[in-house]
Amino acid sequence: MTTSGSPRSTTGAAPSARPVIELGTAFWAARTLLSAVEIGLFTELGRGPADEERLRARLRLHPRAARDFLDALVALGMLEREDGRYRNTPATGRFLDEGRETYLGGWMRQAGKHLFGAWGGLTESLRTGKPYIGWDSQDYFERLYEDPEERDGFIAAMDAWTTHIAGELATGLDWGAYRTFVDVGGARGNLPATLVRAHPHLRGTVFDRPEVAGLFDAHMRRKGTGGQVRFNVGDFFTDPLPSADVLVFGHILHDWDDGQRAALVERAYGAVNPGGLVVIYDRMIDDERRTNAVGLLGCLNLLLVTPGGSEYTMADCRRYVSGAGFVPVAQLPLFDGLETALVARKPAL
Repeated sequence: MTTSGSPRSTTGAAPSARPVIELGTAFWAARTLLSAVEIGLFTELGRGPADEERLRARLRLHPRAARDFLDALVALGMLEREDGRYRNTPATGRFLDEGRETYLGGWMRQAGKHLFGAWGGLTESLRTGKPYIGWDSQDYFERLYEDPEERDGFIAAMDAWTTHIAGELATGLDWGAYRTFVDVGGARGNLPATLVRAHPHLRGTVFDRPEVAGLFDAHMRRKGTGGQVRFNVGDFFTDPLPSADVLVFGHILHDWDDGQRAALVERAYGAVNPGGLVVIYDRMIDDERRTNAVGLLGCLNLLLVTPGGSEYTMADCRRYVSGAGFVPVAQLPLFDGLETALVARKPAL
C-alpha cells in the first residue's frame, strides 16, 4: 500500500498535509470501488463501453449520483472514459469482470459486506484485544457454514485468490518428484484442480469440513478433475491429517494464534511422507515489520474478525517449520508480491 507522498520532510520544507488527508479519507475510494463491484459495473462494461445514460438504466443508478460515481472511478484509475463512453481498464477488465476466470469480485463482495463495517469497530478492538462486536465468537466459522449464502460467498472469495496463487505454485515448484498432496482447508478444491491439470501425474486430497463436500463434488465436475482429487472430511485440529508427499496450508495459519499455528505445523510433520514438503502461504509480513503495509493492516483485519488470528513474518514461519522438524528450502513470492510461500522439506529416512 502506498500513498502519494510522505508527511515527513527530508529537505527542511514544511510537510504537506495532502498525504495525511488522502489517507484519512481513503475509505471514500475503497467504498466507491466496492460499490462498483456490488452493482456489477465492471461486469456490465465487460460487454462493451457504455455512456452514462445506458449505465444509469442498466445498473439502476440515480441521475444525481451516476456521473460523479463514474468519473470518480476514472480519477481513481479504475475506469477509462473517451467521448463520453466508459470502459474498463485492463486491470478492472481482468480482475473485476465476473465473466473472467481471474475475477476477484467474490473477495471484494465479502469485503464490502462484512469487513468494511467491521473496521468501524477498530478503536474498540484496539482497547479490548477482542474481535469487533458481532464477530467475537470462536464459532464464527460454524455460523458461516450454517448459512449457505454466507458459506458460498466466503468460498468464492477464497477462490478469487487461489485461482491466481495455484497457477504460480504449479509452475514455481518442481512437482516431478511427488505423487500425492493434501490441501488442508481446501474448500471446494480450486487449488488442487489447478495442480492436477498442470501435472496429471498428481493425485490430490482436500481436507475440510463436511459442509463443503457437495460444493467440492460440483466444482470437480466443472473442472473435470473428479478422478484426480478426492475429499476427506475432518477437523485439522482434532482429526489426523491425511498422509501425502506434500501438505499445503494456504490462508489457514493466519486465522489462529501463534501456538495454534505451531501446533498445526507439528501435526503436518507427522502426515508428510519422508522427503516430502510442507507449503505454507499467507500474506506474510517483512521481518522488520516496516514496509508491508498490506500485511500489517491484515493483522488488524484479523484482530477484528478472529479471536486470535494475525498475519506473521517469514521469520515466524521458519520458526514453526523448524520447530516441527522441517528444513526450509525455498521462499516464493506469489500474486504480485501480495502473498509469500515458504516451502520446507521433511528429512528423508
